[in-house]
Amino acid sequence: GAYSSAILTARPAAEHLGGFGLPVPLGLLAAALLAGLIAWPIGRLTLRLKADYLAIATIGIAEILRLVLKNEQGLTNGAIGISHIPRPFESLPRPYDELAFLALVAGIALALYWGLERVRRAPWGRIMRAIRDNEASAEAAGKNAMQFKLEAFVFGSMIMGLGGGIYAHYVKFISPEAFEPLLSTFIVWVMLVVGGSGNNRGAIAGALAIWGMW
Repeated sequence: GAYSSAILTARPAAEHLGGFGLPVPLGLLAAALLAGLIAWPIGRLTLRLKADYLAIATIGIAEILRLVLKNEQGLTNGAIGISHIPRPFESLPRPYDELAFLALVAGIALALYWGLERVRRAPWGRIMRAIRDNEASAEAAGKNAMQFKLEAFVFGSMIMGLGGGIYAHYVKFISPEAFEPLLSTFIVWVMLVVGGSGNNRGAIAGALAIWGMW
């Protein structure tokens, strides 16, 4: 997500693909869509695994993708990274540029929370909870558990891709070192564990608590 938005919105550069100078909203949309497209085949390959095996497989694939981005010089400028990524509201004087960006992020987070809560109460959300609690019983009731899990995996990946795009625009520079497993996998994992998995309010509270301590 971060690389997608960076390549589409950054200034033209001979060192890497892109530099198309497109508007930031288009970059963020592309970030979410590309993350979802990449997640679909990964989900098809891994979601039949259970528990620890699923975690090991997805973490391994994430590392492979990170190393591809690190070594594809013509695509991502390799370890040097992509700079001159535009940040929304950067033309405003300080601290109003930072406050406006904070309001944008808070607005996106609240919109996602509202949408996910609506989905959680809808039939799709009830089926997902049934699969979580007892997958065999859900399948016996005629639900395609694999299809529902794949949809959740892709949708979750799109949200994470959007988050990556927002992060790239905030720091205005992106490189593979920004996505070491400690920061891009395990800290996020701990946030969800602390807040409570399957709990949208807990996800927000865990993120604020753990990142605040960090």
